[in-house]
Amino acid sequence: MIRPLRVTSASPLLRRSCCSSLTPPLLPRPPRPAAGRRGLGCHLLRRRCCCSSVAAAFSAAPMDLSGQQPLRKDLYPHIEPFDSGFLKVSGVHTIYYEQSGNPQGHPVVFLHGGPGAGTSPGNRRFFDPEFFRIVLFDQRGAGRSTPHACLEENSTLDLVADIEKLRQHLGIPEWQVFGGSWGSTLALAYSQTHPDKVTGIVLRGIFLLRKKELDWFYEGGAAAIFPDAWEPFRDFIPEDERNCFIAAYNKRLTSSDADVQAEAAKRWTMWEMMTAHLIQNNENIKRGEDDKFSLAFARIENHYFVNKGFLPSDSHLLDNVDKIRHIKAFIVQGRYDVCCPMMSAWDLHKAWPEAEFKVVPDAGHSANEVGVAAELVSANEKLKSMWTK
Repeated sequence: MIRPLRVTSASPLLRRSCCSSLTPPLLPRPPRPAAGRRGLGCHLLRRRCCCSSVAAAFSAAPMDLSGQQPLRKDLYPHIEPFDSGFLKVSGVHTIYYEQSGNPQGHPVVFLHGGPGAGTSPGNRRFFDPEFFRIVLFDQRGAGRSTPHACLEENSTLDLVADIEKLRQHLGIPEWQVFGGSWGSTLALAYSQTHPDKVTGIVLRGIFLLRKKELDWFYEGGAAAIFPDAWEPFRDFIPEDERNCFIAAYNKRLTSSDADVQAEAAKRWTMWEMMTAHLIQNNENIKRGEDDKFSLAFARIENHYFVNKGFLPSDSHLLDNVDKIRHIKAFIVQGRYDVCCPMMSAWDLHKAWPEAEFKVVPDAGHSANEVGVAAELVSANEKLKSMWTK
């Protein structure tokens, strides 16, 4: 059993280390659950009580495997990394990484979206810092990784290789994989390539990078729901080039004119920022106004999409589910996700019924929406219960 490490304001977990080669000792991994094992979430029986509000609260609370206390659904408090550094992964690219939580805890790697979005401090809050050794990193060209917004040697296979290099650099034998949106794409690609290194999978806002998904969001489908956000994205492209917006934007995002790149990046990024929540989020929209963020987000995202994710076929990730069918997994999907509509999560659920599937009825795409965040924390708590039972 992993011994919890209490985090306090004086704890070394809250002090950043300049040692990028920190390799704390690891506990042996608990036994992997049997293939196809399900039914981890149990619930308290509804009880009649004169205090209906208390009864309702307890009846709705999922229990952990011991049946003794409710599984947490609230985000954890903000914490600081205990280690951060840079890892050179190719002749061109160096990636930023950080570790937070329990240095001796169960390792989990967070795979951010975009591609090109980078990580943020709030990403640490989905995980119990007393139990998990939380690893975040910025993918090639994103966030604090260098060179910024670089498209050279930047493909799905490159990123899968980077995850393995980082795992080995940190001395981690195997880890849980957590990813949403493009992060779910990358999580599936990595797990299918290295299933023996994965202890559990949590996915959100499923994106399988198929043509019908790209057409929905970038060729006019989602415009029916957000016409006000769509028109500035559309109007930047001349009418005679609107038969393929991804290709038209690629021409501008790779232009030799920096001003053209910058304007195209803002238009591309703002379209996604304005559609990522069920109810538009002003803080998220402001990210699209950040020149540095939008340049990496738009250039890298478009680069992957114009190249069809560098995947060998449109159904590649679905076709290879058998490689990870035995791994305990959770799929969390907002019912009204416009960026990555539920059809993809549904298709993955049908191909992989062993994975626990949760649809959040009042949410869109963002991991930061209350219902989605709650289910992501809950999924991590269920996996934690498996390792500590």
